[in-house]
Parts: sequence; structure tokens; C-alpha cells
Amino acid sequence: MLDNRTAQERRASETGISLEQATLVQESWVTLDGQHGAAHMRYVRAGSGPPLLLVHGLLGYSFSWRFVIPALAEKHTVVAPDMLGAGFSDRPANLDCSMRACAERLLTFMDRTGIASCDLLGTSHGGAVAMKAVALAPSRIRRLILVAPVNPWSAHGKSLAWLLSRRLTMALFLRLGPRIRVLDEFYLRRVFGDPRRIPPDSLAGYRAPLLRPGFFEYPLGVLRSWNRDLWDLESILPRIAHIPTLLIWGSLDAAVDPASAAQLKRQFRNCRLVMIEGAGHLPYEETPQEFTRAVGEFLF
Repeated sequence: MLDNRTAQERRASETGISLEQATLVQESWVTLDGQHGAAHMRYVRAGSGPPLLLVHGLLGYSFSWRFVIPALAEKHTVVAPDMLGAGFSDRPANLDCSMRACAERLLTFMDRTGIASCDLLGTSHGGAVAMKAVALAPSRIRRLILVAPVNPWSAHGKSLAWLLSRRLTMALFLRLGPRIRVLDEFYLRRVFGDPRRIPPDSLAGYRAPLLRPGFFEYPLGVLRSWNRDLWDLESILPRIAHIPTLLIWGSLDAAVDPASAAQLKRQFRNCRLVMIEGAGHLPYEETPQEFTRAVGEFLF
């Protein structure tokens, strides 16, 4: 827990929010037991009210939500974990990174933090994990918010997943990835609709966990079962069609095809689609006010 001014100032610096807002954001850890022993999962928490759980994308972590947590926390208890293997959570060796395993760990995280039920918001790969978690425990999720979620109707990423899951390619990434600084700069420019709107703290914020040993094992582990997981995701959608759902997309998303939004929307009986014009893959960073307004109109 952030209980002194130095820690609060560090949190404000890391997240780009004011010092006053940073005092409301608590950093905590919870222990998950698994086949590889106990592992520590980091999360941040803010606000009070009904729980709202935020699930980051493949190369993100709780840092991704820094601009929207204060507004969302005005009416919700906002909880944003670093998934095991990502961010500043532990990185167990040989971690199962399939979509089902990630969803099961998310539900275990809810158990450990006392969240019986919640509204669930997931972005990109985290959106797919969120859908899988709903299928595994539909009674625990009240409403679902999906931000450009990975889905079977977006061709983006399928070929890349195949290439990066090859043994030789993976070995090269694991060995050279942390040394190739241009990779994270290229990634940021690709996921913003307008690179001029990249926040000044983004590069350092996303680079920080990249510099820790084992960063690439998690995303490459996810990619290893990517196409199989997409097939499984399509098969479980009828089981979650009854969940009230909000889809949010940036019209210039280059990571998950905005054209796939219409097909995904048809899988739900009560679903609203908000397309944010000019935004890319991270509307909660690029256009946080529009983003929180859309979420607020859906939840409140």
C-alpha cells in the first residue's frame, strides 16, 4: 500500500496523474498458488463502490489505465492487476499462457481479492481473456466492456502469431528482444491513431517491465496458442451472449481490425458499439475523456 509521500510521488510520476489522485491509488500484492508454486500478482486499487476489474492487453500492465482510473474510481472500486508474467507481477517459468489458463488465473485473482462479482473491462488480448472468464463463470460478471478485443473476425495478428510461435523465431526474440530498443518505439507508434498524442510518459512506462528478465516469455507463450485460442473463443461466444456488453474501438486501430466490431457485436443480444474516430488501439490513453464518458454512460 502507498502509505508515504515518497511512494505517492513515485506513483504520480509513473502514472501521469496528480499527486492528489495518486494518494487514492493503492498498490497491493496477492499470492496465487499454481503448478509452479506460489506466485505474487501485483495490482492497483482505487475508489469505492461496485467492483470494476480492468484487464490489460498483451504488452500492457496496470500502467495502461493510469489516465482513466481516477474518473472510473469516482463510482466504482477499480481493480487493475498485472497478469502473471506481465508488468511487475512474478514471471513463473513455463507458465501456461493459453487463454483459458489466463482466464482461470483472473478468476482466482478475484477469489483472492474478495471480488465475488464485478463489471469486467478487458482490452485487446485482455478482452479475449475477459470473454473466456465470463464463459467459465457467467454468474460472476454483471456487465462486460471490451476494448478492441482480440476476436476471430480480425485477421490482424494471425500470420504474425504463426511466425513468432516458431521455435527459432522465439529463441531470437528471447535472446535479442530486450536489446532492441526500437521495438517498443515502433509498437507505440503503431497502436496510436495519431502519434502526436502519445503521452510523454508512455515509452518509459512501457519499457520499465520490458527491462526485467523474462519479459518476452509471456507474450510469446500467448502467441504459441493464439490461433487455437481464437477457434475456442468463437465456440464459447453463444454461452455469453446474454451478458450486457459495450464494445469500444478506435477507428484507426491497426492491431485489431475495426471492421470486425460489427461481426462481434452480432454475437451478443444486448450490445452497444462506440467507435472513437481517429483513435488507435489504446483509446483509454489516446482519448481518455471520450473513453471514460462511453464507459460511464454504459455503467451508470
